[in-house]
Amino acid sequence: MYLRGIGTATPPSRYTKAECLDAFQRSDWYARLDTRSHLIARTVLQRDNGIEARRLAVGSLDEVFNIDPDTLDCRFLAHAPVLAADAAAKALRTAGLEARDIGAVVVSTCTGYVCPGLSSHVIERLGLRADVQAYDLVGQGCAAALPNLQLGRSLLAASAGGGGDAVDHVLSICVEVSSAAMYLDNDPGVLISACLFGDGAGAAVLSREPGRGPAGVGSRGIEWIDSSSLIDPSQRKALMFEHRAGMLRNILTREVPALAAEYAQRVLQTVLGRAGLHGNDISAWIMHAGGRDVLQALERRFELDGDAFRYSAAMLREYGNLSSAFVYFVLEAALADDAPGGWWWLSSFGAGFSCHGALLHVG
Repeated sequence: MYLRGIGTATPPSRYTKAECLDAFQRSDWYARLDTRSHLIARTVLQRDNGIEARRLAVGSLDEVFNIDPDTLDCRFLAHAPVLAADAAAKALRTAGLEARDIGAVVVSTCTGYVCPGLSSHVIERLGLRADVQAYDLVGQGCAAALPNLQLGRSLLAASAGGGGDAVDHVLSICVEVSSAAMYLDNDPGVLISACLFGDGAGAAVLSREPGRGPAGVGSRGIEWIDSSSLIDPSQRKALMFEHRAGMLRNILTREVPALAAEYAQRVLQTVLGRAGLHGNDISAWIMHAGGRDVLQALERRFELDGDAFRYSAAMLREYGNLSSAFVYFVLEAALADDAPGGWWWLSSFGAGFSCHGALLHVG
C-alpha cells in the first residue's frame, strides 16, 4: 500500500490559551466550579504546556460554554462533515486523483454520532461514486488513525485480484469536533481535557500503486511496510469517554503518559524486530501527541532528544490535541519540511488502552 495524498482541515477560528482562560473566567461556569478547579485551569492555560493555540468550531469562545446535549449534537453535525470533506478534497488533489477514482472510504470519529454515518456526508459532498464501499469507525479515540489506515490496507489487498468490486484507491479520514464533546466539572482530568483538545480533520488517499501526484506526498512515494497493534482492556479506565447527562465526558488519568510510552515502545520493537531494524534507523517520527507530558515520556522511553519529535511538538503547539486527526497533520508537516527519506515511524495511541504503529518507507 502507498499513501498517495494527504490533506488536513481546521475551523477558521484560532484561539490562544490566554483567550481561552479569559473566556472561562467570564463564563457562568467559572462560578459553578470550585477554587481548586480555578487554580487547575489557570495553571494549565498560563504555563508552557506545549500548546499555544487551538482551532475550535465556534464563532466566539462564549459559545464553548453553552454545554447541553442538543447544542453539542448540532455543533458536531454542522462541522464534522465539512471538515472531513475539506481534508479529503485536499488529499485527492495532492494525489492527483478524482472523486470517481475512489473505491472505498473509511471515516473515523469519537466526538459525535450521526446515522447514517459521516461517510454518507462525505460521499455527498465530494461526489463519490454511488457504488463506493463506505465504512464508519467509532469508539477508538485518539488512536483511530492507524486502525483506519489498516482497514484501508486490507480493502486494497482483498481486491488485488481484480474483479467487479476491485478497489484501487481508498479514502481514509479522521475527523474530530472536540468542542462538540465539551464537558465541565470539578474533576481535574475533565478540566485538563477541556484545555487540550482542538477541532480538525485529516485525510489520506491509499493506493495499491505508488503513482506520482503533483506535489507533497504524491511526489515522494510513501510505502506502508508493516504495522502492529496492542490493546489492553484492563487499562480501559485510564483514558475513555463516558456518557453523563446525555453528553460525552472525558476520563483522563495521570497514568496516560507512562502507558503511552510503554505501549508505543513495545509496538515499535515488534515491527522493527520483524524488519531487522533499530530505532536509530528511523529518520522521521510521525507520532501522536496527547500533550506535552506524553511527548516527554516518549522521548525518555525511546531515549531520543526533543528534536526527534519536532513535528509532533509543532503541531501540538499550534493546534492542540486533535485526537485521531493529529497524525495526519504531523505527516503533512514532515512532508512540507522535506524531511529525509528512508524509514519513517507512524504511531497513534489512545482509548482502550490501545497503541498502534506502522513502518513506512519514504522516497
